Amino acid sequence: MTVTIRPAAAADVPVMLGFVRDLATFEKAPDAVKATDAMLYDALFGADPAAEALIAERDGQAIGFAVFYKTFSTWTGKRGIWLDDLYVTPEARGSGAGAALLQALAGIAVDRGYARFEWWVLDWNTPAIDFYRAKGAVAQDEWTVQRVDGAALRTLAGR
Repeated sequence: MTVTIRPAAAADVPVMLGFVRDLATFEKAPDAVKATDAMLYDALFGADPAAEALIAERDGQAIGFAVFYKTFSTWTGKRGIWLDDLYVTPEARGSGAGAALLQALAGIAVDRGYARFEWWVLDWNTPAIDFYRAKGAVAQDEWTVQRVDGAALRTLAGR
């Protein structure tokens, strides 16, 4: 059973949103997903797409996905890819789907002349960390993530 990777299509939105919810549950934040089918459709296939997505399939069945978007580095003077979500169903883990998605994303970055391919991983997700290290990923431990959202975002904006 071969894993294939293809660009996501609009018809994949409900499956992808299901994967997003499954990923949020795995990451111990099942109530954090606010996205709807309409929001995801607009973000990926609307007039001004914010992101792109790939689907991993086995025997015509979606078994995983990756959502990514362009970044830019003033240091390199080039764009990059930020991987927002990578998810493979529990039954399909070990099938090569995750590796195939990472390889496809790296290929997109190389083909487009991008300088970087980056993402976050939760510090307790050691199987994912080990997998990424085996693929050549290097932790950026000297950097910490900063976030402003909700009321703090409105306060910072003066609203």
